[in-house]
Amino acid sequence: MEVDGMTDDRWLTVTEITERLQVHRETVRRWLRDGRLQGRNFGGKMGYRIRQSELDRFLNEEPEEQAKKPAA
Repeated sequence: MEVDGMTDDRWLTVTEITERLQVHRETVRRWLRDGRLQGRNFGGKMGYRIRQSELDRFLNEEPEEQAKKPAA
């Protein structure tokens, strides 16, 4: 997302991504484990965070693949 020419590269939670993409949280976690989606595990209650730019990259590189995924 761009705001006045600057990228909004905030950290997203797994829950925020599941809500946006309408997929199960285990699907997002599998993408993280498989290396298809890059994130950082902050540990404890924080868990994984994924940058907005990484989610954008992921969606732009695999649009057909995402459309095929069931919302398991």
